[in-house]
Amino acid sequence: MTQTITFPLEGEFIALNDLLKVAGVCESGGAGKALVAAGEVSVDGATESRKTAKIRAGQVVGVGGTGGIRIKVVAG
Repeated sequence: MTQTITFPLEGEFIALNDLLKVAGVCESGGAGKALVAAGEVSVDGATESRKTAKIRAGQVVGVGGTGGIRIKVVAG
């Protein structure tokens, strides 16, 4: 079962690795970068390889594929 987290974005964007950290998916920004490097992270359904990709309100970040975690980014 996929867990969905709603993240209220304060500002224009957040770096992908920072989002993974503050949403509680991983313990540090470095761990977030490792998840991205391993190909475990998608943005709007497409695998994302840029560790510091700018994530904006309206986007959905997925971690771990089916049964993983979805982070819905909304305007804060």
